[in-house]
Formats: sequence, C-alpha cells, structure tokens
Amino acid sequence: MFTINDQAIDSEALKNAMAEPAAGGFCVFEGWVRNENEDRPVERLEYEAYEPLCITEGEAVLAEAAERFGILGARCQHRTGLLEIGECAVWVGVAAAHRDEAFKACRYIIDEIKVRLPIWKKEHYVDGPSVWVNCERCSKHQTAKPPG
Repeated sequence: MFTINDQAIDSEALKNAMAEPAAGGFCVFEGWVRNENEDRPVERLEYEAYEPLCITEGEAVLAEAAERFGILGARCQHRTGLLEIGECAVWVGVAAAHRDEAFKACRYIIDEIKVRLPIWKKEHYVDGPSVWVNCERCSKHQTAKPPG
C-alpha cells in the first residue's frame, strides 16, 4: 500500500498495521527533514506531488519489490506540504521471512520511489531564496512551482 499524506506520518501505526506472524525480519526506512543541504542551512522543506500517478507508480514499485524479493508485505507513505526540521518526509516498511529480503526490498523501494514518482521538493533556506531541488525541469535558481 502506497499513500500520499499531508499530515504527520504516524510511524508506529504504520508499523503496527504490518504485523505478520510469518515475518522474521522487518525493515523500516524513515527519511527526515534535516537542517542543511550542500552546506546551506535549511529552514524547512515543501513537497508537492501529482497524487494519481504517485499512487499508481508507488503501488507498482511495491508489487515489484514483492515479486523480486519474496517479501510478505510492504508499505510506503510520503508527505506533502510544508515540513519542519526533524519531521518524517517518507516512511517505508517491509516485512519478510528473513532480514536479508527485508533490507534489500526496503532499499529497492526507497530508491525507486525517489526516481520514478512525480514528487517535487522545495528547500526553504535560512540564508536565501527557496529552490526546487533535484528536478530536471527546474532551473537551478527557479522559485516557482515546477510544471506538472
């Protein structure tokens, strides 16, 4: 199950929803908002997403991970909106019979989500204008919303 949410991610509730008696391994990745990037002080982040495509592609990524690694279950939730320092921006959880499959699937999911989903990140800096980052269609100094 892949979801987009504009509210705080409840890591404990997501983990509890994945309880699986056959699981011998459970791996979680949480991506948090940090206070700097590339030597620039960050005040907060802002995420925007094209939700219909995110859901479709996110579900495809989870299905691929299940097929590729033989896991018992996987979930991912990504935030949108303004996020403050320390908040969780993305959560991935994987239950598997063994730890190796859980680790590998968790890594696969976050890597694919970052590459394939239409989610845009804007960094709000302490020392200058806000900038959309890691966006091929955005100029280095653009402050407007990316196309989409």
